[in-house]
Amino acid sequence: METIVLKFGGSSLADNIKLNIVANKIIDFYNKNNKVIVVVSAQGKTTDNLVKEAKELSYDPDKREMDVLLSTGEQVSISKLSILLNRLGYKAISLTGWQAGIYTSIDNQEAKIEYINTQRIEKELNENKIVIIAGFQGINDKKDITTLGRGGSDTTAVAVAAAIKADHCYIFSDVDGVYSTDPKRVTDATKIEELSYTEMLDLSNEGAKVLHNRCVEIAEKYDVLIETGSTFNNNIGTKINNKIEESTVKSLVKNDNLFLINLKYENYNADMLNKLQLTLLNNDIIPLTIINNSTNSFNASFTIKASDLGKFQELLEKDLANFSSSFTNISRISLVGYGIMNNKNIIQKTLEILNLNSIDIFSLKLEECRLSIMTKEKVSDKILEQLHHELIN
Repeated sequence: METIVLKFGGSSLADNIKLNIVANKIIDFYNKNNKVIVVVSAQGKTTDNLVKEAKELSYDPDKREMDVLLSTGEQVSISKLSILLNRLGYKAISLTGWQAGIYTSIDNQEAKIEYINTQRIEKELNENKIVIIAGFQGINDKKDITTLGRGGSDTTAVAVAAAIKADHCYIFSDVDGVYSTDPKRVTDATKIEELSYTEMLDLSNEGAKVLHNRCVEIAEKYDVLIETGSTFNNNIGTKINNKIEESTVKSLVKNDNLFLINLKYENYNADMLNKLQLTLLNNDIIPLTIINNSTNSFNASFTIKASDLGKFQELLEKDLANFSSSFTNISRISLVGYGIMNNKNIIQKTLEILNLNSIDIFSLKLEECRLSIMTKEKVSDKILEQLHHELIN
């Protein structure tokens, strides 16, 4: 008898029809003589709606109280799914994060899982129950509810799989695997059968939305076999494991949610760049790339996430009011595949295509499994299609 973890995202649970599809998928695994743990997200856009409602009450809601509020979304999902499975004749029990023994750091909104006491989970499994756990949440040493931030349910699923020493962790969503690029942008995109943890982590860090980077890090640390797949079909998904093979490009990601910032200041001293970085970090803005373009004046260029632009504009009115500034929406194109660093042809072909399209490059970063290029303006999906055709097809 194997122990498996199944994780279902919000789009898979959006209404009662989809809940029934999920229940039947769980039952199929259970009937194959598996011990089954299920981790779920909040239904549909529940979390986004709760955030919106909170901000209608307060411009800056208290983080502790936000965690109390946001954790309710997953609790609705676990109770509904448990009610449905029990009606269908299968013993199921819902557990909140704290009931499942998920203990986290003290931070609200962005807590990290520190350890999992698996006694309750093991007890319910030994009674042949399907254990349904609320993802995205835990409890800290102060006995306060915490949430894990973006992608938290993925992180919960892999962390539970590691703690319980599960044989397999399935991550189900509305897509049936990891693709060679975004199929919504490039029609020729193909599904990838297998990726190493390192390759998947690079894809996640570059903006691919199949798995969150924190869950991949945990999977690699504890050697948890992950398979991504679709809730709505039985197609073979993508396996993520520790298998590493020298390869060509496996996948391409284009991230348009970035802004290139330029700051100038008349006077200059050696610690200005350090002070700028500290100012950004103190306001929860992490610059992705930062360069001083001059040796005798302050002329800094750096990139930030589009989601941080509002906070940065506030800084321009306060701490950075004496700087002249400009900002432009840009793209980052990333090629992922083990061994890219040593493949001269891949780098040459990429640069040739960018040159043919007169793409102005801001930065180029080469690593073992990744080539990332930031442009000085937002580029069209046509570039992604050309790169995909030359490097993958």
